Amino acid sequence: MKQPFGSAVLEAAARLLAPFVLLFAAYVVSHGHSSPGGGFQGGVLFAAGLLLVKLTRGDPSQWEIGPRAALVLACSGVLLFAGIGLLPLAWGGSYLDYDAPPLFADPVAERVLGTVGIEVGVALAVAGIILLVFDALAGWGEPERSA
Repeated sequence: MKQPFGSAVLEAAARLLAPFVLLFAAYVVSHGHSSPGGGFQGGVLFAAGLLLVKLTRGDPSQWEIGPRAALVLACSGVLLFAGIGLLPLAWGGSYLDYDAPPLFADPVAERVLGTVGIEVGVALAVAGIILLVFDALAGWGEPERSA
């Protein structure tokens, strides 16, 4: 699986398309609190952009998020989600009660900040898990076996 998939034309198209896919993923995550989309869709788009490059290049040393980095990505997303959810408990609120911590004077700003943080956490977790599933199914992190 470490050989490039496709041709020079496909690799050039992937190099051109991947940054736009990653940028669109950031857009979907950042506007997920006020429009359709959000963390899950943005995480899937982010993973798809990285997998596009991974499949066309075939060389894991270039622009690679390997299994270890994908696990860190997934765990950091879960920790971000849990941290934002548990933060209000310190001020006597309930889980994911954005109004409990006295961060800003404006409750609307607190809700927006909390929702965007949750969306980013979900996007990181989803992207990491999709990359881990791909690596597990493709055998990307395993040494090549001789026939």
